[in-house]
Order: sequence, then C-alpha cells, then structure tokens
Amino acid sequence: MDRDVPAQRTPPPRDASTGRVPLAVAVVDENGLVSHWSSGARRLFGVTRQEALGCPAGELLPISGVLGQEEDRGGFGPELDGAPGGSLSYPASGRARIDEPEQGRIDVLWWAYPLVGPGPGRLLVLAADAARVSGAEKADGRDTGTVAPAFALHTDFPGYQELAGRLPEILPSMSVEEATGIVAQVLELGYPVLEFSQLSRIPVTPDWGVPRHTARPLAPGPRGDGEAPEPRAVPRPELDLEYAAVRERLEFLNEVSGRIGTSLDLERTIREVTSAAVPRFTDFAGTHLRDAVLAGEGFPDGPPDVTTVWHRVWVEHNDEPGRWDDTVPVGESIAFPEHTPFFQCMVTGEPVLVPHVGEELSNRISGEFEKRDLRPLITHRSLLIVPLKARDVVLGFMVLMRRPGREPFDDMDRTTGAELAARAGLVLDNARMYTYQENVADTLQDSMLPQVEPRMAGCDIATRYLPGARLGRIGGDWFDSVKLPGSRTALVVGDVMGHGLNSAAMMGQLRTAVLTMAMMEMPPAQLLRNLDDLAQRLGEQYLATCLYAVYDPIRSELQIANAGHIPPVLVRAEDGRAELLDLPTGAPIGVGGVAFETATVRVRPGDRLVLCTDGLVEVRGQDIGAGLAALCASAAHPAASMDDACDTIIRALNPRGGRKDDVALLMARLNGIPDDHVAEWQLALDPREVARSRRLVRGKLLDWALSDAVEAAELMVSELVTNAVKHGRCHHIGLRLVRTGALLCEVSDDEPAPATLLDAACHDESGRGLLVVSSLAREWGTSTTAHGKTVWFEQALGGIPRPRSHSR
Repeated sequence: MDRDVPAQRTPPPRDASTGRVPLAVAVVDENGLVSHWSSGARRLFGVTRQEALGCPAGELLPISGVLGQEEDRGGFGPELDGAPGGSLSYPASGRARIDEPEQGRIDVLWWAYPLVGPGPGRLLVLAADAARVSGAEKADGRDTGTVAPAFALHTDFPGYQELAGRLPEILPSMSVEEATGIVAQVLELGYPVLEFSQLSRIPVTPDWGVPRHTARPLAPGPRGDGEAPEPRAVPRPELDLEYAAVRERLEFLNEVSGRIGTSLDLERTIREVTSAAVPRFTDFAGTHLRDAVLAGEGFPDGPPDVTTVWHRVWVEHNDEPGRWDDTVPVGESIAFPEHTPFFQCMVTGEPVLVPHVGEELSNRISGEFEKRDLRPLITHRSLLIVPLKARDVVLGFMVLMRRPGREPFDDMDRTTGAELAARAGLVLDNARMYTYQENVADTLQDSMLPQVEPRMAGCDIATRYLPGARLGRIGGDWFDSVKLPGSRTALVVGDVMGHGLNSAAMMGQLRTAVLTMAMMEMPPAQLLRNLDDLAQRLGEQYLATCLYAVYDPIRSELQIANAGHIPPVLVRAEDGRAELLDLPTGAPIGVGGVAFETATVRVRPGDRLVLCTDGLVEVRGQDIGAGLAALCASAAHPAASMDDACDTIIRALNPRGGRKDDVALLMARLNGIPDDHVAEWQLALDPREVARSRRLVRGKLLDWALSDAVEAAELMVSELVTNAVKHGRCHHIGLRLVRTGALLCEVSDDEPAPATLLDAACHDESGRGLLVVSSLAREWGTSTTAHGKTVWFEQALGGIPRPRSHSR
C-alpha cells in the first residue's frame, strides 16, 4: 500500500437516537391561520401559543414557497387542498435562516405536509434548530458536514413499528380523530429524516422519553505540569435527554392544564381531561366518577368500598372504532371487585402501575368481572391507574393504557399521571361544587315558587320564571295566585331588590305574608300597607316592589294597588289593543311612610292581564320605556293558547337568553262568570229559612242540570244556614251559588267571629255542622270582614260522594 495515500475512512454507523431533536410543530388551517402550536414551536420561534393561534402562518413559519402567492396576506385558500394548480400537493422541506428576537439569527430545518380530509388542518409543519443537530453530532465525535431535511419510508429503518407508534407524540394536543388522520398521511407521504453529506439518513423522533443510560469512560484531560493527564468526564447526551424529558412532561402538564377547566360543566370537564391524555401520553384513557359526585349530591362521605357505584363518564382511545364500546361503554354504572388494581387505587388513593399486563394477571383481573371479558383489551399492555382526589377524598380515577410496541409506563410516567390527576381533581372539584350549588339553588327556587293552578274561578292563568345568568340562579322575583271567597282571585307579582340567597329568603317571607293577608280579604292598598310595615320590621335593607290585584269575575272588575312596580298590561279582547294601566305608582315595600292607593279597572270577558318583573323589560343602556312598548306589542300578538302567548312575550323580549336579571311573568285571561251562572238570595233570621234554603238550592241545581249534586249540596247548605241563624245578629242572611268548574256556595252573616271546626263528643247536640261540610266538600273555608263573616264550600261536579249518616 502506498504510504502517501491516506486510508479511506468508513463513516461510523448511526443509530436512531442521533435524530432526537426538539421539534417545533404547527398546523395551519384552510384560511392560512395557525390552528395548533406546540411548546417546541414556542421555544424555537419565541412566540407563545396564545399569540400564535389565529395568526397568519406566513408571519411565523419560515417555509418559503409553500404558502404560494397568498403568503404575504397570511392565507392561501384552496391551494393546499391538493386541488389542481395548488402550490403544495406533496411534502416539501427546506432550510432557512431567521432572526429570532432572543436568540439572534438561527438556522431552521423544516418539513411541510399537505393535509386532506374533514378536519380543519390543511398543512402540517415540523421544524428544528439545525445548530442542535450539528452540536449533537460534534459532541459525539462525528463530522456533520451538511445536514438537510428530507423524507423517507419509515419501513426503511430498524424498529419502524416503534417509529410509527411514536409519531402521534410529535403532534400538539388535539383530538384523537385529528391526530389519527394526520399520522396516516405523514406515513403515506414520507417520514421526516435528516440527510447528511455522507448520505447517511436517520429518522426524526420527538424529544420525549428517557433513554437507557450507557456507561461513559473518563477521557484524559491535559495538565500543564507535564504529568499524566487527569481523567475528565466526557459530556453525556443522555443527561441532556433526561432534562429534556422532564421539561417535556412539565410542558405537557401545563398544556393540559390550559385545556381543562374551560367550563364548570362536570361532564365536559371530564371529557377535556380524558381527551387531553390521548394520544400524547397514553393510547387509552377512561374516567370513572363516584355516582354521588356526578349526581351533584355534595361531597361524598368516607372512603369508597366494594359497594361504591362508579359511573364511567368518558372513554378516549386511538384503537380501531368499536373495540371498547361493548365491553366498557360510556355511561355504565359499576361497582369494582375487591381484588383488582382498580379497587386498590380507589381505596388507597395512590397510583397503581403495572408496566406489563401478562396473560396470568390479565386472566385474574378479567375473572373478577362477571359477564365481560377484558383480556383482549388489557393483555400485553402497560397499565397505569391514577386517582382523582380533592381534599384527600377519592372522587374518581382514570385508567390509562399503552399498546404493545410503545414504551411501557415507568416511574416518571407514574409521577406525570399522578400530577395530571391532581390538577384534574382540583378542576373536577370546582365543577362538582358548582353543580351541587346549582342543584341547591334550583331546589330552593322551585320550593319558593308556587304551583299555580291553570284554571281559577272565572280566569285562566299561565306563568313563566326564568333565572338570571348570574352564578347561583336564584333571586327574589316571585308570582302567586290566591283563591278568595266570592269566586275572586288575587294575582301577585313582586321583585326583591338584589340577588342571591338573601333576596330569596326575603322573597319567601314576603310571599308568605301576602298569602296570609290575602286570605283575610284585605283590600289591596291595606295589604301593601301592612306588607310595608312588615318589611321595615325585618330589616332596613329589605326593599321590594309588588303589584297586587284582585279580580272579581262576577262584577267584571279589577282592584289593583302598586308598590313601586312596573305597570301591568291589559289586552282588550274587543279590538286586541294592549295598554299600560295608569296606576298610582307608590313607593317600594320597605321605604315606609308612603300611602298606597287602590284603583278599580272595569274589564270584559276575554281581556288578558299581563304582570311581570322589570328583568323582562329593562336592558342596561336603554330606556325602560322601549322595553314596556315592546311588552305591549308582544302581549297584543294573537296566540293559540295562554302558554303560547307567554312564549311569544319571552321570545320577543329575551331573544338570546342573555338577560342578567330574573324574570317572573304571570298572564291571566279574565273570562268572567255569566249572570245566569250566579244565584243569590236573602234569608231572614228565622229557623224556618233552613228548609227554604234547601228548596232554593234544589231548584237552582235542577235548573242547571246538576241533579247529582243536589243531595250533598242541600245537606251542607242546611248546616251553614242553621249556624248563621243561630249566631247571626241582623235580620238577613246571604246565600249565593256560583257555577264554574265546580259548585261554590257562600253563606254570609253579620257575626265577625270566624266559624270554627269543633270536635264534638258523642253526647253533644251541636257542633257537627262544619264536620259534615268538611267531609263532603272538596274545599271549604271562612273569611271575616269588618261587617261579618262568610263561610263557603266548593263541591266537585261529577262523582259526588254520598253523604255519610250523622246526627245533630
């Protein structure tokens, strides 16, 4: 061999680990805007995810020539959709130098893939710092020469199955469907590789995971004294990769933390947590919650046991469709057996790691579950179960699994999974508390609002209550209807100033007071006067508006008093005209020292009265007069039913459901009672009038073709008239029959003492009259005024019960 000719050096073989470089990953949508931006992209280009999303891709990515003519405008329309004439219908790569504010000029290697399919992504961009590649090669004692990005079939490399399996880890956090579609297209178009001047090619893999350590010898270092050199440590790239792996996991947790908790909806929160882990951290994720937590029943008591029922809220995986649906369906409630890793996790509250589920363990776990075979799903997989805890109580747990061929879970993964679960547990507990408070507020509000009868004597009623958009969904708006003697009906609507539990509590007190005073037949103005006094006794900050109306369907009139409330709307049946009633306004309840007035309004059958709170008509920044005008216009709109009329008003004045205040709406159609359905008589204070009253009632009921009601009505009327004759002071007793949906009978006298139901002994000769009425009537009652009292009963028409034997 000629000594002057140097020997040819064969390039050393390269392995796949050489290609481990931090990658920047971005996805661009059809409008040329960035839709996904990884943490690696933030580090390489110095732009945060919040700043990048929605930004034109041409302003951030150095992919010269890919964006076509639209690059300057940040959009490229259909040119990346693979259509004829498009500028990128195949993958492209290149090298560019850019000026980065913090790092100065950097050399960037990039790969670009056109994307097709139903998802929004139209371009996938990978990028890496060329200096990192060259620096790694030089630290390994190799001459890099020229490094260029390129593409190759992933099957050209050893361990190509692992390369394909790890490809989803390159992608930023996105749904499984999006990631699966992008991975398939990347594998079809060509795997990203680095091409060196020695024509060596190595596959690019993400800087994620901790490689096995290899021993590194100590290299001799120079000494200035001529003695033997001191050994010094050779740089270990593995240590850098360990730090990078820890950093990647922390950034993964930060990205997940930014994605979860966007809503206080419990199930949506769980879906966000579960989906965030797949496919970047795991291939399968299933989340279970305690049934009590999901139902919003408050914080669960004590640790779980074999009787605890768990609800599978969500499952996410990148396996073939339908693989898990039959065996572990979403929505299933299940109690987990004792001798399983799932039970161990939920009882101890600690993560459970099974690096490899062998056939023996798979058979044992599957055998604990009846009527389901888990072996095809868990055998030869890596299993990690992490608890979802809040205040040291297990609320649920997540089951994580990796497929064969992917790196099994290790201790670092267990720590990462535990931290993921800890952050999810905090968000989950917030959502749980919100759901619980919502349930409590709804229950409290529902219990305070009355169940209004849709049909009263001479009128039909429809109501609506809409909670405001504030947290808690509870306030001080209320409505009510009260049945009064004489076939009259009291209609009430009120609004306590403020919001929340204090307003709701005051509303409950005022509503009870109005109901009590209405049964005492107080005139509207006097009722509001007494309510005002009560509010001042309850506290200085008790303020409310109230509108109280009494409808007499026999006289066809309304008596109304107002305490600072918005006026009602009366829709005339004759011409469909809607008008605001001009009433004395009065001051709100709780102001004190202000007189209230009662106004009388004549109405006709078919007229409609609309009462509401100001939350329906008041909009910030607008005059309330505009809202009242809109209320009149919508109330006058024809409707097929009362419910439809209420819905029309709500839609017209609350089109987007965005009002901040509560809304209470009460509508009454004033049908009236025809004159021929009312019969009145004056009876003398004479015992012989008892027999006459029975004859009068019999005759009128036969005229009304109510023969089935005669026997019971005669008996009850005779009892009431007998009491009136016995206790009355004047010369006249009033008797009135009113026929509506039921038969109403009233007996009036001038004795102010209310009628009392007595417990008569077996030898007593009297005291059983009201017992008879109470047993035969559907309802009965007594009311007193300054001039006397009225005792009334209401008898159902049809299916009249036969009177029971009694003695006087």
